[in-house]
Amino acid sequence: MEGKRIAVYLCGGIASYKVVSLVRMFIKNKAQVRVAMTKEAQKFIQPLTLATLTKHQVYTDLFAENNQDFVPHIDLADWSQAAIVAPATANIIAKMATGLADDFVSTALLASTCPKYVVPAMNEHMLLNQATQRNLARLQADGIKVLETKRGFLAEGYEGQGRMPEVEEIYAWLVQQLEVKQDLKGKRVVVTAGGTHEEIDPVRYIANRSSGKMGYALASAAAQRGAEVTLISGPSALPQPMGVKFIGIETTAELATAVKRAYPTTDVVIMAAAVADYRVKKVASQKIKKENASWHLELVKNEDILFGLGQTKRNQLLVGFAAETENLLANAQAKLTKKNLDLLVANDVARKDIGFASDSNEVTLLTKNQEPKHLKRASKQVIAGAILDEIVRLM
Repeated sequence: MEGKRIAVYLCGGIASYKVVSLVRMFIKNKAQVRVAMTKEAQKFIQPLTLATLTKHQVYTDLFAENNQDFVPHIDLADWSQAAIVAPATANIIAKMATGLADDFVSTALLASTCPKYVVPAMNEHMLLNQATQRNLARLQADGIKVLETKRGFLAEGYEGQGRMPEVEEIYAWLVQQLEVKQDLKGKRVVVTAGGTHEEIDPVRYIANRSSGKMGYALASAAAQRGAEVTLISGPSALPQPMGVKFIGIETTAELATAVKRAYPTTDVVIMAAAVADYRVKKVASQKIKKENASWHLELVKNEDILFGLGQTKRNQLLVGFAAETENLLANAQAKLTKKNLDLLVANDVARKDIGFASDSNEVTLLTKNQEPKHLKRASKQVIAGAILDEIVRLM
């Protein structure tokens, strides 16, 4: 962080009080910080507080300073090496997504060409509204990094999604983003993500609970670190990460074909997909009618893709995942050995606060002839960075 020029854009949400500690953390780690606030943000935090911390005036009004030598919002935009929007309200997210500029904050953000980082915080219903989700997807498609919100006790007095992460997690995420290493430059990385679907009849299929969030976070992080990334994904509602080659698949057989095609010229394969172990032996050509009290499906084993890759690997580094509900380390260690993996990421999917569909994860990294390394609960973006650090070390 030392010497980084960071513009913090403070918006009008109850979580704005946390940003004071975030600004202090930046300054403590020798970053240069300037702050701009919306009119609504000033109802929660006094500009004087942040001016005292940063030793610089706080920008609040687009027309307050009529300086002939420079235009303040352009000056701030040109000065910044990074722009942090926190808490990012539904309002500022909508403005950024549509290019609206009607106050100092939105105008300076529109003029900024530096990397932008958005930390949303709002009511769950506002967050999950289709308009907000479209706007967040638009920001990500435009290359703006968005930190996922937490589930927790909201200002409205009930539990829900939309809570702003704690300052320490925000800072760790920003450090990871701002100080991105290029230690995977020139490497070809394949990441598999999401679950697979196995057809029963034209309208039904066997699936699992995987959302694809961990795999997508890994693909995005690897691309940021300079890798040439191919993401092979089962059905997922997530937007495709920027800067990666995307291959969509549905069945385990399709996943196997895509991975094998890429494998010979790949340096690292990260098998984060939750692959269906079985498929229906005989798929019905027409919809099966609900005529009987019971229904028996005959299942046959799918190909063990990861095992096959482990048997045929040459110079590739092979990473697997173990989603377990019991005996986590014992089962993971057996899988590491049996499938000839270089690294195995084990997580307990019986827990509701991590794993499938969660924004957070807590995992243990296993390698050959070394003690397991535990990564405490954090966002999947932060966990992805730590996994890639271990991959680089092994390489």
